[in-house]
Amino acid sequence: MTKARTGQPTLEEVAALAGVGRGTVSRVINNSPRVKDTTRHLVEQAIAQLGYVPNRAARALAGSRTDAVALVIPETEKRFFEEPYFSDIVHGVGDALADTDLQLLLTLVRTDKERQRFLQYARARRVDGVLLVSVHGSDPLPDLLAEMEMPTVLSGRRSGDESVSYVDSDNVGGARAAVRHLAESGRREIATITGPLDMYVAQCRLRGYEEAVGDTPGGGSWIAHGDFTEESGRRAMGELLIRNPDLDAVFAASDVMAVGALHTLRARGRRVPEDVAVVGFDDSPISRHTDPQLTTVRQPVEEMGRTMARVLLETLSDSSAAWQHVVLRTELVERASG
Repeated sequence: MTKARTGQPTLEEVAALAGVGRGTVSRVINNSPRVKDTTRHLVEQAIAQLGYVPNRAARALAGSRTDAVALVIPETEKRFFEEPYFSDIVHGVGDALADTDLQLLLTLVRTDKERQRFLQYARARRVDGVLLVSVHGSDPLPDLLAEMEMPTVLSGRRSGDESVSYVDSDNVGGARAAVRHLAESGRREIATITGPLDMYVAQCRLRGYEEAVGDTPGGGSWIAHGDFTEESGRRAMGELLIRNPDLDAVFAASDVMAVGALHTLRARGRRVPEDVAVVGFDDSPISRHTDPQLTTVRQPVEEMGRTMARVLLETLSDSSAAWQHVVLRTELVERASG
């Protein structure tokens, strides 16, 4: 005997009936052009069959603004305080909001419990919008915020067909430029240390590496996985040297991991750049304080923060505004390490 349904149908039930992910349902509800017609039809049929109604009541009940936006970072305190990327984003966002009446609330979301607590906070319309940084591919938070029609802007994106507004850097192009620079300087045994591959940014930097290595005659490809931390850079560099003692270059997908690689190379008696050239990504302040100073790919992180805030402000001033997808240019910065 089938148990009778209680309460209103949920977005998850619509997704299950249509045979798609909840993110796809959110995109259909929000009229994203990035949904195939056949998929849209399946979702619309499921919505009609279940009688699902998007949660617009919360917005209707919000008769006044809170004049506050949340900057949400789903990372640990350790990573937040150790990686300059986050402080640069905060600085850029704060700069863009300085002349407004909006209060910026910083929130770390590290567990499912903290995610649910923040969602309850957002559902009660205690903030007018959300700036979401460092999103992993499996994170449901953007779709949950879209479902409740909370204006949201991402730093980076979860996939190539991201529907939520985002501001990103040209990660593929930046990585490609870094590896081509190494190849043009005569390096042939070029390895890479990736970021966590459940993040689209890490996938893109790996793709740029693979494209450039594929264009390098006589070159090989060696990949070790990291997680954007210094310790993972140390470990991955050690792994690469074991697998190929003749490596003469490494592209690390972040400056912090490049620092870890430098430590391992020094401990193994390898000179930088004479024996092994090292290139990072971000052009964070740490890149100018390594020995030797780090060649790196500059992404305009503070500008990303400012642009995120500007996109959110435009959405708050016009709720009918279309989602914005902004990709900022990157630039190779040559220093002494490679």
